[in-house]
Parts: sequence; structure tokens; C-alpha cells
Amino acid sequence: MDKYAVWGNPIAQSKSPQIHKIFAEQTAQQMEYIAILGDDQDFEQQLKQFFAEGGKGCNITAPFKERAYREADLYSDRALMAQACNTLKILNNGQLYADNTDGAGLVSDLQRLGWLKPQQSVLILGAGGATKGVLLPLLQAQQNITISNRTLSKAQELADKFAQHGVIQAVELAHIPVQKFDIVINATSLGLQGKTVDIQPDILRLAGAVYDMQYAKGMDTPFVAWSKNLGVKNLSDGFGMLVGQAAHSFYLWRGIMPDVTPLLQADFK
Repeated sequence: MDKYAVWGNPIAQSKSPQIHKIFAEQTAQQMEYIAILGDDQDFEQQLKQFFAEGGKGCNITAPFKERAYREADLYSDRALMAQACNTLKILNNGQLYADNTDGAGLVSDLQRLGWLKPQQSVLILGAGGATKGVLLPLLQAQQNITISNRTLSKAQELADKFAQHGVIQAVELAHIPVQKFDIVINATSLGLQGKTVDIQPDILRLAGAVYDMQYAKGMDTPFVAWSKNLGVKNLSDGFGMLVGQAAHSFYLWRGIMPDVTPLLQADFK
């Protein structure tokens, strides 16, 4: 049976094994998909061993997306632009192919929610691998982006890199202008530690919609809970994005696009 996995740290919260099990049953694919706790010191060696023992592909989540990218031999354009990947596939010649389906998953979920219109102002909190993966698809969807990060230089580096693809600027977390953003997206992984991003509450109060790329089982993420307490009405965690990016990864591995609708309609999360 073909073996697949998802790597992260932490990883116990991952729904990816259940999602891909449903996709496999839906499309009659013989495959196994497990969650693996990545070791901060030996992640690269773990990854090499997985593929040496016959692994066919894997997903990568925080905090390994940039490290996994560096292990690949070939890249999709969106992975190359992001310099980060969430999907790896072993090719017939033994080379490792990296893709990034995060942006496709996010854009499709924002469209599903009815939140995506041209020329909107979008604030993205964080400048790590998660942000890198979604910038190009968001800019291609004609969103005007402000990236905010505690370290301004990291956000500015991304803004400079993606400037040729649309309207994008960088600002320090402490200096985000208090104005109405159509969408505020939390792309940090602070929620995994039960924390939220330290920004002015009025930025969220004024937001048209708030989206957290993280998700939590049976409860709100810390960022969604905070936004809800501030009176934000249009709220979503990242479960729809998770299902969307998983479907694109599955398609890369198996050549079949699964139907995400049953997962989004069922009380699966």
C-alpha cells in the first residue's frame, strides 16, 4: 500500500490523516496516510528515511515548510516563489518534487465564504512559511496586501520579492494603521501555543472579516475567540483551507481531484 504522511511539531491536532482517508475511500485509492511528529534537530534525516523506506509523498506543516523546501530537487512555480512547500512527492526517477498548495486552498475557501472580491485590502499577520505560500495566489486574485510582522525586515523582504505581482507593502506589528481592512488573516502559528498576535484590538473591530489559518477541534482558535469577543461577525478558522490544500496535494499525488464538499458540510472538524 502506498504510504503518505504529514509532518509537523506539534502534530497531534492534525486532521490530515482523516481527510486523506476520506479522499482515498471516495476515489478508490489504495493508500495509507499517517501523522508524524517532526524532530527539530533531525527533521531532514527523518524525511530522508521516510522516502528511503518507500514513502510516496507527504504534507509539511509548521514549523518545517521552509526546511522541507530545501530538501527537494525540483519545484513548482508557486513553491519556488514561496521558497516554502507543504507538499512533497517522490518522482519515478527518485527526485523529490516540492509544491505549495496552501494558497490555492486559502483562495478557494475565501471564495466559498463569499469574502473574495477584487481590489480588497488584506492584512496578513506573520511573515513565515505560511504567509509565503499564500501571497502569490492572493495577489493573483487582485488583493491589495499589507504584511505585518514583529520583525519588519522579514515582512519587507517578502513585500519586495512579491512586488512585481501586485500591490503589497510591509509594516511592523506595533505600527499597523488602525483602519478598516476587508480581511485580516492570521498566518502565525501562535495559536498552537494558546497565544494570539499582539495587535491593536481596534484593527479587528474594524475588520470586514477575520480568518485564522489555524483550526482547533471542537472549539474556536485563540485568535477567532479573541475576534469574536471584540464583536467581529464574519469569522472563520482555517479548516476550509486545510481541506482545500489537502485536495490539491491529493491531486498531485494520485492524479484525481477529490470532492471537498462532504468534509465541509459534515461536522467533521
